[in-house]
Amino acid sequence: MSLKHAILTLLETEESSGYDLLKQFQSRLGYFWNASHQQIYAQLKSMHSEQLIDFHVEAQANKPDKKVYTLTQAGRDALSEWVQQPLKLGKVNDALLVKLYAGHLADKDQLLEEMTNYRDNHQRMLNTFLAIEEEYKNSSAKEKKNLALPYLTLRRGIIGEQACLDWADEVIDFLHS
Repeated sequence: MSLKHAILTLLETEESSGYDLLKQFQSRLGYFWNASHQQIYAQLKSMHSEQLIDFHVEAQANKPDKKVYTLTQAGRDALSEWVQQPLKLGKVNDALLVKLYAGHLADKDQLLEEMTNYRDNHQRMLNTFLAIEEEYKNSSAKEKKNLALPYLTLRRGIIGEQACLDWADEVIDFLHS
């Protein structure tokens, strides 16, 4: 997947400024796809050159004008084509797993601290996902229908975080023995 496809996905649901897209990455896609401010703006410029998106300028009081981006038909077509293509499975690069693999060389207390931090981070993420899930469950039937597929991505996140917590507990128990 590329940043281009992530942006097309966000713009498919609502027109947005570059700043709005950054906020959407942080609050929505950021749980499974990250992009910096600079990457987003560079990609928007490139996508505009490719005629995948267009923009109109909105004046703002006491602020610079902002560009609000929308998908063009070419952008919709590109997104549709990408969605229909099979994906290659992503590879995992996880420094903690490498460190644990070589853990016989580390101090046991240091590994315990590392695993406790790992567990705490995943517990915070799970709590965040569960709060988002509660919002979804409290939404109207129409909203639930419109958000059904994004909800399933949230469920994947919840299940993944629960698995990380289970694994962390297993490692922590082992290190305590």
